[in-house]
Amino acid sequence: MTSSTHPVRRVVITGLGAVTPCGNTAAETWASFIAGRSGIGRITRFDATGCSAQIAGEVRNFDPARVLPAPLRPRGPSGDVLAQALTLKDVKKFGRFTHLGVGAAVEAYADSGLDAHRATLPAERMGVNLGVGLGGLPEMEAMHDTWKAGGFRKISPFFIIQIAPNLLAGQVSVLLDFRGSNMSVASACATSGHALGEGGATIARGDADVMIAGGAESTVTPLAIGAFAQMRALSTRNDAPEKASRPYDRDRDGFVLSEGAVVFVLEELEHARRRGARIYAELRGYGASADAYHLSSLAPGAEGSARSMRSALARARMQPTEVDYVSAHATSTPGGDGEEAAAIASVFGEGKSTLHVSGVKSMTGHLLGAAGAMGAFAAVLAIHHGIIPPTINLENIDPACEQLGLNFTPNVAARKRVRAALANSFGFGGTNASIVVSAL
Repeated sequence: MTSSTHPVRRVVITGLGAVTPCGNTAAETWASFIAGRSGIGRITRFDATGCSAQIAGEVRNFDPARVLPAPLRPRGPSGDVLAQALTLKDVKKFGRFTHLGVGAAVEAYADSGLDAHRATLPAERMGVNLGVGLGGLPEMEAMHDTWKAGGFRKISPFFIIQIAPNLLAGQVSVLLDFRGSNMSVASACATSGHALGEGGATIARGDADVMIAGGAESTVTPLAIGAFAQMRALSTRNDAPEKASRPYDRDRDGFVLSEGAVVFVLEELEHARRRGARIYAELRGYGASADAYHLSSLAPGAEGSARSMRSALARARMQPTEVDYVSAHATSTPGGDGEEAAAIASVFGEGKSTLHVSGVKSMTGHLLGAAGAMGAFAAVLAIHHGIIPPTINLENIDPACEQLGLNFTPNVAARKRVRAALANSFGFGGTNASIVVSAL
């Protein structure tokens, strides 16, 4: 990644982990993307009867106490080698967002190959930046019910550990003995986009050689579903959940709330080369902006989003024509998709005739705090594999989107060499993040 004024240390991606509605690993999630397979279904985590929205992207059949892949064996506080990232006792102490985030982080760490070199790597040069949008909402709801029924003595001593957003980053730091910068970003649906950008900036300015960065979220709860439904933000296509998330489609009626975690290992380029690491892509640019317009709606023409994209391209020292794919925020809301698409068309101008755009939320739903990392995941693997995931359920394109002249990659993945890609994530409060990644 480079500054707009002078070169700095380059940052690459050497590890990926994902626990999503489309799969419990990065490989499973990517396979679902390429197949155009939805992970959305009827809500099973609670009885949604009476709510207008009864569908969600739930992570299914995930065991937070699964045995770690050999030879990965992080050490516990007493120096003992652990066979599991989280024991059954740990599972009771932590919130579900931590379960999912630790699963993705451990997978990314194992995927990076760093474990084999730990004897020669100073822990003080490795840090964590893992974001969470809302934190432990399921645990808050459950503990409130417990208190109401049984009084103060029934409140768990682990409650704060279950709900505090930074506890995911803290647990990953403890588990993997990463003693460098340790923090948690919370910026709504742009959370993990910012975590990736700020994690890369930590390496670029010389404060770390390795950063674990990304985000997690688990808010498929009665209050979250009910609140978004009351805002009329959610799809009510309850009879066909897999068809509910449909970015850019004329008949889209709202987003689908989901849970999951996506985590990256970021590494300084020469550090990665010295140990012979596999490099997925380079993190070239990062842009962040504020709409300063409205707490829950994009600015007209997605002006702030456009500035975020232009800033990321400027930081990357790249022209729009060098980008082959935009992994869009594309939540499937009637207003947001068109505004973002117009911003993409304005930023990429003459290059839009060869540009692919897609929205993987059509398959995952909206992971809130993990959404930015999910979009970046699609961008990185599009570069690595030469395959662009599709926007599924795009059956009748919105005329306002169609007139922009963009290729929204409808329904079927596209095989294409991708030199560089940009991933967007935007959140309530008018906060925006854009990430540019490229082939090395």
